[in-house]
Amino acid sequence: MSLELRGASKKYPNGAIGADNVDLVVDKGTFVALFGPSGSGKTSQLHMLGLLQRPDSGEVRIDSERVDQVSEAAAAKLRRTKLGFVFQSASLLRLASARENVDVSMRLSGKRGSDARQRVDAALASVGMDGRADHRPDEMSGGEQQRVSIARALVHEPSYLLADEPTGELDTATGASILQMLRDIADGGTTIVMATHDPAAIDYVDTAYFVQSGTLHLPNRDELGLWLTEGTEF
Repeated sequence: MSLELRGASKKYPNGAIGADNVDLVVDKGTFVALFGPSGSGKTSQLHMLGLLQRPDSGEVRIDSERVDQVSEAAAAKLRRTKLGFVFQSASLLRLASARENVDVSMRLSGKRGSDARQRVDAALASVGMDGRADHRPDEMSGGEQQRVSIARALVHEPSYLLADEPTGELDTATGASILQMLRDIADGGTTIVMATHDPAAIDYVDTAYFVQSGTLHLPNRDELGLWLTEGTEF
């Protein structure tokens, strides 16, 4: 089982390149990071893996099945079942409790009743937010809000979790706690692909790629460390 880009390319009308003939295979149970500066293409490649964007050419595959040409209805079903998403902003419903925010994911999948409630409570417990289940976002810290967004992404038990700058709005200590949580989730069997420019992330992932002008590089840790500390390009 894997998540793949095969020869994927994406170019935008303004000339920006999101992907340039990218080949990427993310094996089940691994934690992969796409590092790179803003505009490098890392988010475009993440969004193609999550069927939020389609490549201009090439393929996207989920568990060996080509999915980049499926209908939007079929793509939406895949996003509700096999894929979970975490973004830089938690984007929680402001007037809803943590429990209600996570339950939204269940309702969008057509799941209600006692089983759905149990899964919501279990998801909140898995991110350490069971004691805050009845609190609204304005009663939570930024880190707590991000934990709820992770619970919302995990409640339907996706095979793949896609995280776009999940620590981008957090302080260093809170960001580290989120990275450790993602590491624990990957160790539990969920595959994670994360787009980030957070230098701390290198210590938590299995594989670190560097994205530059839509291309994908697999530098060694020393080379990647030079970019993270000095902005050195490849």
